[in-house]
Amino acid sequence: RTRALLQQLPPQDCDERYCPDLAEEERRQLRAFSARRRREALGQGLACPVPGPCHGCPCKKCGRRLNKGDPGISASRLGDQFWHPSCFSCHFCHQPLVDLIYFQQDGRIYCGRHHAELFRPRCASCDQLIFMEECIEAEGRRWHLEHFCCLECDVPLCGQRYVMKSGRPCCRGCFESLFAEPCQACGDPIGADSEEATHQGLHWHARAACFCCSLCRKPLRGQPLTSRHGRLFCSETCSLGWDASSTTSDSSDSAFASAPSPDS
Repeated sequence: RTRALLQQLPPQDCDERYCPDLAEEERRQLRAFSARRRREALGQGLACPVPGPCHGCPCKKCGRRLNKGDPGISASRLGDQFWHPSCFSCHFCHQPLVDLIYFQQDGRIYCGRHHAELFRPRCASCDQLIFMEECIEAEGRRWHLEHFCCLECDVPLCGQRYVMKSGRPCCRGCFESLFAEPCQACGDPIGADSEEATHQGLHWHARAACFCCSLCRKPLRGQPLTSRHGRLFCSETCSLGWDASSTTSDSSDSAFASAPSPDS
């Protein structure tokens, strides 16, 4: 319950004490924003049997009929509307509202988190609402200017090239030293600026010299391919040809290894 409350009603959305790094103007905006939401949108549902005058009314969410005496939830800010208990949930995330605490907007009910995000962006790093005039927008999310930094070394990335790793931005240097996959052909890391080809969980540079048939060296980008033991082939013929050459090589190596030395 506590975890759900903290998720649905983030304390930093309504109390500046949880936002120690805000400038004074941002604090003022947060106080005004929180007061307006409490005044205009905050409410708590009431669990009660559906009264006689509301017999046969539809559930506000699912539309199914509610009969007199059925368990229901009413929300005073939305008039004579009723919900099934399981339907009293956030319009955005569809999670049941803890302690029936809701925020209303345009006839819909929301948890506190998603109601706040109707009006202010939320920083993907610190999880606080953004009241600054400028912020960073990347990958469909927003960041405070100072919070858009490398997940490993914390270097600021505003105006810099970056790579997303596990939903967080990473500078090119950290990505290539810590996360870049090795190419199956040449063995070099596949850097942030390199095009990558993958097949069955393995990785190659997408260039013709690496992503090509292991036997005839035909480039495979955009072409049908087959694989055997981690090697790529343009056709079954090349695959069988590689097997034949490998068998010949193994036999020769075996014969060489078993041949007597001149001394013996």
